[in-house]
Amino acid sequence: MTSHYFDLAGKTALITGASSGLGAHFAKVLSREGAHVILAARRSEALAEQVTQVLDSGGSARALTLDVTSPDSVVAGFESISAIEGTLDILINNAGVGDEPKRFLETDESDWAWQMQTNLDGAWRVAREAARCMVSSQTHGSIVNIASIYGLNTGAMKIAYNVSKAGVVQLTKSMSIELCRHNIRVNSLCPGWFLTDINRAYFETESGQRYIKGIPMRKLGEFKDLDIPLLMLASNTAGAYITGSSVVVDGGISETPI
Repeated sequence: MTSHYFDLAGKTALITGASSGLGAHFAKVLSREGAHVILAARRSEALAEQVTQVLDSGGSARALTLDVTSPDSVVAGFESISAIEGTLDILINNAGVGDEPKRFLETDESDWAWQMQTNLDGAWRVAREAARCMVSSQTHGSIVNIASIYGLNTGAMKIAYNVSKAGVVQLTKSMSIELCRHNIRVNSLCPGWFLTDINRAYFETESGQRYIKGIPMRKLGEFKDLDIPLLMLASNTAGAYITGSSVVVDGGISETPI
């Protein structure tokens, strides 16, 4: 008898940063497995387009305008979830920002604050409200914080980003210890370099091609490479005994000797 490890029918999932990129992709992945998906981000127009794509594919979805840097916006968002969906089973805590490469000595207050407020403070704020919602409804939930290989390793000229993502990894571990008693699993997904519209032009340059050759697998990741790791962490069947873990998907780059 075949086990449906990734079946998410009847589950409700919130995906932050879902107006484009990985967040929008994650929403579609969860929807294909039967989850009702709530796509959240600040850009309501872009969100509406992504929701339409999910609905056109036969999925169940709605948009939620949400600013993870605003406590009031996050609280209001979860009030909406409680009123409409009643509870939440899965959180994909994906909202995040990056910046142009910048040396440590040139990093200013605004560079630091912008990335910390979104990548770390925002992740903590949304995860806390999601956990409160799950505990209140006695839901056996799953929280997946989207971190980065730079939360586990380091790299030059991205000090604020590195520290913010390292914070997300530690947030995940700390949450997992406390929330497991409430039957809530918490893990982080740590992608390496993936081809996006933002970095496509760079990786077509000579310098970008040299960088790719330094990746052990000699290629960038594609969004689909994250599908199974995401579903494993989201599913209480496939990932039943996984909590506090950081799942790395990076083509081996984090294991490359310095």
